[in-house]
Amino acid sequence: MVALNLVNQANKRRQVPDQVSELTTNRLSVYLRCLNTLDASGVQTISSQALAEQFHLNAAQIRKDLAYFGEFGVRGVGYYVKELRRHLRQILGLDRRLRVAIMGAGNLGLALADYPGFRQEGFEIAALFDAADEKIGHESRSGVPIHDIKELRRVSRKDRLDIAVIAVPAPRAQPVVDLVVAAGIKAILNFSPGTLTVPSDVKLKSVDLTVSLESLSFYLAQGSAHA
Repeated sequence: MVALNLVNQANKRRQVPDQVSELTTNRLSVYLRCLNTLDASGVQTISSQALAEQFHLNAAQIRKDLAYFGEFGVRGVGYYVKELRRHLRQILGLDRRLRVAIMGAGNLGLALADYPGFRQEGFEIAALFDAADEKIGHESRSGVPIHDIKELRRVSRKDRLDIAVIAVPAPRAQPVVDLVVAAGIKAILNFSPGTLTVPSDVKLKSVDLTVSLESLSFYLAQGSAHA
């Protein structure tokens, strides 16, 4: 109890800056995964230096990133793993369950819907949407229902969908994104190649698997050139 009280006293939460860079929030996610590993191993406290050394991070960067959001460390002790993990989950909005819809019930969409790791991190895959009559009304292997894309607005309101994942062919991506925006969903993760446009109040993140593979191909090509 004394330890927890020390953490609570030291953790003077600050006003979150209006503009925290995406690189910073990405690093917070990395820190959270490291803390998850430490917590699962029974580690109770850790310093920023030890955290950096164990997971190949930068101790000064860790301290700087956390300082945006409060004072989480205790002098002479470091960070209490469970407490810091809880605070990072709050900062990242993971202290509530987020409901996710996947646009496209093809191979990629179904694979994403049935991936168990999302639920473990607080993301519930609530629905799949497709335009193919032969898919509508069925479910993924894990039981996620497949709805008609025309029902997106109604289902979104009823099920309170938070995030949409775009897993449709490139020519269909922008029209589907437009439907997602019209349904009131403000956060979109896109797996379709190409550039998509959304209003300024909607956050869009794209994952281009082809670009990543081409980057790996370049690495292999450079290695061959120097062999």
